[in-house]
Amino acid sequence: MYILAPSLLAADFNILGQQILETQKEGAEYLHIDVMDGIFVPSISFGMPLIKSIRETSKQFFDVHLMIVEPERYIEEFVKCGADGITFHLEATQCADKVIEEIHGFGAKVGISIKPETPVEAVYPYLDRAEMILIMSVDPGFGGQPFLPEAYERIRQLRNHIDEKGLPVKIEVDGGIGKKNVRQVIDAGADICVAGSAVFKKRSISDNVSQFMAAFKEKEEKNRCDNGKDRQK
Repeated sequence: MYILAPSLLAADFNILGQQILETQKEGAEYLHIDVMDGIFVPSISFGMPLIKSIRETSKQFFDVHLMIVEPERYIEEFVKCGADGITFHLEATQCADKVIEEIHGFGAKVGISIKPETPVEAVYPYLDRAEMILIMSVDPGFGGQPFLPEAYERIRQLRNHIDEKGLPVKIEVDGGIGKKNVRQVIDAGADICVAGSAVFKKRSISDNVSQFMAAFKEKEEKNRCDNGKDRQK
């Protein structure tokens, strides 16, 4: 099963609640919420007050992506505000084990992210304690960037390793995903696709989300057919 996580960075904050409900209605199970501190990445985004204010609006899984230094300082507060899952960057902390422990301790799911230049192998020691690994397919900090083609091989490498170990870890991919490349992204091994501009810009949100859901359905049907053929052999 594939999941769409619309990124609020690209939303229209004048009608944010309305747009969130539209993504939910069309089948987007997650909301991707980027928290930036202006230190780990150049940009500054939103934080706890926004998450708390929209929690009552949406029943979606709040996928909170912390692009901040020393994320261990704020885990409890983000969970209390409504985060269902918290993703932190390995590059942003010297206490990854502590961050993982705290996220689980406060009842949220653990996501671990790495920048494009960080070797995929860096996450291997934590795979048995994480629910999700986030592969950045752009340099973190700004929306609307083009997808980095080298991300495909990074996704495949991680998918192969997870499958070889028999682990239930999901792979999320964030950056530059749209209707033109979403099939390639999930073919490479992604389970969750983050999309900002491709959801909230240009055509209607309904139409944009529908295109993603159609790609997911197509891939799921292909997987079922392939599995059926394997059982017949």
